[in-house]
Amino acid sequence: MASASTAARSIGAIPALNASTLGLMFISGFFATNAFDLWGQVISPSLGYASLSPHGLAKSLLGSLGLPNSDFAGYFVHFYLVGLIGYPTGWLYIFAPIWRRVVGNRGWFIPSALYGFGLWIFAIGGITSLAGLPFFLNWSGIVGVALVGHVLYSVVMVATMRLVAR
Repeated sequence: MASASTAARSIGAIPALNASTLGLMFISGFFATNAFDLWGQVISPSLGYASLSPHGLAKSLLGSLGLPNSDFAGYFVHFYLVGLIGYPTGWLYIFAPIWRRVVGNRGWFIPSALYGFGLWIFAIGGITSLAGLPFFLNWSGIVGVALVGHVLYSVVMVATMRLVAR
């Protein structure tokens, strides 16, 4: 996996959809999702802030779509479909290529943090509404914790992609 094309893909080139790219997505998504969950379910509550329940949001969305919404289904959607596949796909195939075309290859931290901000808007502003929950969860304490979590997720994901590329 350590090639020039792999290094470029974490910054913005559109990668080929192959085993190497899937491995990169799964590895980076794994570490990023664990960072997100560590922050949202362990660190944040221990500091007196809200505790995140991303599988609960996934369960609500599944239920609103008439799909099975068990705890297993919620965790499966949160960890596997979103954390390992969805968000890394959005970075590799949508956000990073657009960023590169508009801004160029100027660092990775700021675009990854902005991507996390966008994920937060998508999840807390959009998915919550689709799931039948209040828009931005009525600006409860979860919203700020989720913002930090999504930005942390993105930064860890892109940092891991860059590390794997080396």
